[in-house]
Amino acid sequence: MKNNNSQLISIITPCYNSESYILEAIESVRAQTYKNWEMLIIDDCSTDISVSLINDYVKKDKRIKLFVTEKNSKSPVEPRNIGIKNARGRYIAFLDSDDIWLPTKLENQVKQFKEDKIAIVFSYYEKISEKGNRKNRVVYSPSIVTYKELLKGDSIGFLTAIYDTEKSGECYFKHIGAEDYAFWLLMLRPGFIACGTNTVEALYRVRRKSLSSKKIRAAKWTWDIYRNLLEFSVFKSVYHFIFYAIRAVCKYFV
Repeated sequence: MKNNNSQLISIITPCYNSESYILEAIESVRAQTYKNWEMLIIDDCSTDISVSLINDYVKKDKRIKLFVTEKNSKSPVEPRNIGIKNARGRYIAFLDSDDIWLPTKLENQVKQFKEDKIAIVFSYYEKISEKGNRKNRVVYSPSIVTYKELLKGDSIGFLTAIYDTEKSGECYFKHIGAEDYAFWLLMLRPGFIACGTNTVEALYRVRRKSLSSKKIRAAKWTWDIYRNLLEFSVFKSVYHFIFYAIRAVCKYFV
């Protein structure tokens, strides 16, 4: 990207009060079999000891960098955009502070970018409990996702995705709900495709929050994307929303 490093992967990790999980996230990056990466952690004014824990790693691994927002943004959008602005790699990946990557993730994904139309590479992921317990709750996804396919619901696990800035350009998140879904839609709309590895490469931590209220908000945000961002007609929005709802229910029960 900015230094034209064609092999460097920039990993962007927003952090807010993640003292219980951030070390696992960092260690999962350091354990990657692919070593040419930088990790940009953007702390959103944490009030716990997250910054202190991160600084310990900054001191011993020069690939890890810490940024701190001026004020709490109450959303991962601004921290992610700060990460993108400061990223040096051609490829950009996202790892939230409470999630975990498996060791072969980057190695298995970066080699998938050979075809000109592949702008995003993603993988399956497994849901784990808040304490990190695994019960083989795997969320599967298609091998290939086009813009038209993605309109029927977000089948790209955010914590699994890497995108190629040489193809997509320097993209930023919009300050809207379901910003990650909108991010991928706008990236694929020019005709690019997303490619899956068909392997489990990440662990998604399910936190104790009101899942029902989150689903209701996600549904509203998705509708807003169809109607306001993409400017679809009501009929076209309803058509795609039906597919989205079916996928959302299936994903919920995994």
